[in-house]
Parts: sequence; structure tokens; C-alpha cells
Amino acid sequence: MTPITAAEFAALMSPLGPFEARLRVAVAVSGGADSLALALLADQWAKALGGEVIALTVDHRLRANSATEAARVGQWLAARHIPHRILSWDGPKPAADLQAQARAARYRLLEEFCRAEGVLHVLLGHHRDDQAETLLMRLGRGSGVDGLAAMASVQEGFALRWLRPLLPLPRARLAATLIALGQDWVEDPSNANDAFARARLRKLIPVLATEGLSPERLAATAKTMGRARVALETMVAETAARWVTLHPAGFAVADPQAFAHPPDDVGLRLLTRLLMCVGGGTYAPRAERSEKLFWQLKHGLTKAVTLGGCRIAPCSEGLLFSREPARMAPPVALVPGAELSWDGRFRLKVAEDAPIGLVLGALGVTGWNRVAGMVKPRRLPVLPAAVRATLPTIYGDDAISAVPHLGYNRSLDTVCALRWIVAVPSSPLTVAGHCLV
Repeated sequence: MTPITAAEFAALMSPLGPFEARLRVAVAVSGGADSLALALLADQWAKALGGEVIALTVDHRLRANSATEAARVGQWLAARHIPHRILSWDGPKPAADLQAQARAARYRLLEEFCRAEGVLHVLLGHHRDDQAETLLMRLGRGSGVDGLAAMASVQEGFALRWLRPLLPLPRARLAATLIALGQDWVEDPSNANDAFARARLRKLIPVLATEGLSPERLAATAKTMGRARVALETMVAETAARWVTLHPAGFAVADPQAFAHPPDDVGLRLLTRLLMCVGGGTYAPRAERSEKLFWQLKHGLTKAVTLGGCRIAPCSEGLLFSREPARMAPPVALVPGAELSWDGRFRLKVAEDAPIGLVLGALGVTGWNRVAGMVKPRRLPVLPAAVRATLPTIYGDDAISAVPHLGYNRSLDTVCALRWIVAVPSSPLTVAGHCLV
């Protein structure tokens, strides 16, 4: 296999822009051949444009020697004058679904660092073989278009973009690049551990290739499905823009035409997006339950129903999608200076000088009655009754201190407790994912 040239890598990066004039990108580097090759190639590319990269290694602290390996990666990069930071996943680890939890922690740590540093782009080292393995895993789960589209080359996040420039290239070329540069790498033993489905599938790839299911063909299929996903998402976005209104307080109102007018696949997809967006979930409800609700909406919903942490009810403006109160997240402490997510629907920044001991939770029916009793009702914003109990509320000394979406503050101390709070659901209503390569 031939190494990847600087010109070839620049051509891979070109369609993933635009990039800012003073270029600074982060590269997620585990120390394996894939991500380490990406870091070295990205460093050459950025410097040629007058910019820089910063390499980020997440130490999940799942293996005894993980800290040593992370430090070794830093030494390798320092020798090439590439800035490097280690981000640690601290605290107790889950007993179940460890790989998924570790992945979520990794992305969270990367995003938090980049937000703090003002970095807008994170490069990930996924390549063609990874794409093929992902497609096979999702085939085994019976995935639809979204799953079979596998990984997008560009994913737009809340405050940054996740870029995968290496998707067209095989794993072997990345290793060849490091060998040509005289660079060693770390071998992760979990990659060969048959306890993990991806490792088992990886061993089957050579056999599948003899039957025509080569990584190249599998990745090409994922690319085709990616185009289909983008087309469907475009239609969903157009439908949502026409018939759905999202409110800053974390609820939505939809015209019934949103489910009756477009093709069923689009209407059903919009429904699952709304359920996840308003319900604060990261996974869609079971398909059969979503389909049952879709047909109710298409033919006229007559009473309130719940699904996926969301309450759906007819209202004067159409259909009200609000959070199901019984499924809301528990209160969280408002640590001064922290940036938090709450209930899968809101992101907030706590002021550095916020009073100690404040927590954020749901207003509740009792809380609404208290606020309404202290403030003349006509001075409160008009909100659907089903929404009131779900409003994010600041508590101090077991009493309501502030309800941002009602404009209510008990004292001057809590007026500025939050720098900002915005509705940013874990699962956005529309998804920006591009298949460019």
C-alpha cells in the first residue's frame, strides 16, 4: 500500500469546508494507526494554510496502562511540534453497555474542550474499513436508511463540526503512511477481543470479500444510502419549516398537515424526530409504536397520548408536542461557571458568581400554582397548560428562585445565576449530515 500524500489529504479536506481564515482544528487521537496518521496529515495540511492543529487524547481509564499510552502519544506528537492534551473520563464506570457509554463520554469530553477553546472542527480517524464494519453491524440489527448510511463525512453539532476525511481510504494506507514517516503507534487489544461485535465482524471481512462483499463495495453501499438519507432529511426539514413551530420553552406545535400531506416515510420520520426532540431522547421509540401513532395523527388524533417521553394532544393550533412530566430528568446542581445539559432539551451556562446551592429542575404543577399566586396571571407569558409543569426552574433553599421562561425571579441574586439557557435538544428536529466522498 502506498502512503497518503499531502496533496491527496488536502483534496480530501477541501469539500469538508469552509474553514475560518485563522485555521485551528482538533484531531481526536487514540494513539492507534488510524488517528495518529490523521493527526500527522492534518498537521501538514493546517501548517500549509497558516493554521494549526491540536491533538486530543481521551483517557477512558478502562485499562491499567491507559495513562501511560496517552502520555506516550503526547511524547510522539511533541517530537513533531504538535500540541497535545489528555482528557480523562473520571468517576465510576457503568457495568453494562461499556463501549457505548465510553463513546458518549469521549464525544462529550472532546466537545467540552473544543467549546472552551473556541475550536470549531474536530477530525475523526474513521476510514473505509470502519465504514464497512459499521454497515455490517447495522445490517445485523435490521437498520433502515439512517443506519445503513453508516457514518457521514460531515456532522453538524451544537457548537462544532465533526469531520471524517479518511472515509474513502483503507486502513492499510494509514499504516503505510506512518511507516513511511517512521512513526510507531499503539495497538488497542480490544480491537481483537471477540467479546465485541465489531472485532468479530472484522475477522469475517476477508471471507465476505471473496463473495464480493469487500470493504470497498460495502462502503460504496453506505455512500449510496447516505445520499438517500440526505434526500429524506431535506424533505423532513422542508416539512418541518412549513408546518412545525418550536418554542424556546422546549415544546412544539404542529399542523396536522405535517403528517397528512407529505409521503408517509417523510411524515413518520418527522414524527420520530419530534418525539426525540421534545421528549429529550437519544433513541427513537420502537418502530411499531411510532407507526401506530403516525396513523392516529394522519387520520385525526382525538385525545392526548404519550410516547417516548413526549405528550401529544390536539390543541386549537393543531397538535401540541410537550414533555411528559413523569419522564423528566431529576434536578441538577448549578455549579458556578459550569455549562450543563438538562432533560435532553436544554443547555445552560451557570454564572461564575452564581450563589452556591442552587439546583435546576422542573417547575411542576405545585410550582406553577405558587408562581401564579405571587404574580398576576396577566403578567405571565401565555403557555399551554400541559407545558407549565415542564419548565426549567431554579431552586434555592427548597424554594423557587427563578423560572427563566416566565421571566420570574424571586431575588436579584438569581436574576444573573444563568448566563444563558437555550433549547438545544439531544436529538435535533432536523439532522445535518453530509455524504461528500
